[in-house]
Amino acid sequence: MQPGGSRSTQEPTVSDVASLVASWVHGWAVSRAVPSPTSLPGGWRIQVGLPGHRVRYVLAAYDDATVTELGRRHTEPGTWIKAATNPSDLHRVLPARWAMSDTGYLMTVPFTGGDPVVPAPYSTQLEVEGDVIVASVLDTAGRTAARGRLAPAGRVGVIDQVETAPTHRRRGLASAVMRTLAHHAVRRGMHRGVLVATDDGRELYRTLGWTVRSPIAAAHIPEAPTPLA
Repeated sequence: MQPGGSRSTQEPTVSDVASLVASWVHGWAVSRAVPSPTSLPGGWRIQVGLPGHRVRYVLAAYDDATVTELGRRHTEPGTWIKAATNPSDLHRVLPARWAMSDTGYLMTVPFTGGDPVVPAPYSTQLEVEGDVIVASVLDTAGRTAARGRLAPAGRVGVIDQVETAPTHRRRGLASAVMRTLAHHAVRRGMHRGVLVATDDGRELYRTLGWTVRSPIAAAHIPEAPTPLA
């Protein structure tokens, strides 16, 4: 059975969205094995530590004054701001050095479990990395064709990094990964799923019963590429 349920016809409140963003932020940090998020007024700071993505500020709700102050105070390349709002809000108040990035979509679903099925001739493989479950779909040669991650945030399961290899796309493998993760989420007491989808991923997740709760606008200060030695 697919993870899903009837879609809500009610618009989520600010407090609903803030709670979902909090779950996503903390589950994302667990999935990516980065330090726990530090609470700030209106959101969190995450030390990501990657080239081009050194630090991330995530705001659970948009506020002109908060975003303006973050944009003015932080000038280091590789700094990101993500906020539960429309991208036009960030673009309007951030200084010119900030570049807008692709908008994500905060989505949720009630996990309903069920036995996951993978299309033939593929098989599934499950790995546990600390608190994170990694579900992979393998081809007949044992190579990874698709995979995704599930991290806990209390009783919420955060789905992360669902990817399908280009030569294996449009075969239902990402859906199989999602069902596998949902199945194991329920077994571990997580009955609600949260993720932030790309524009393309949003359409796939909708077919599996996920509902968009808020856009997640993003902006960053670009970091110059490291010269080759």
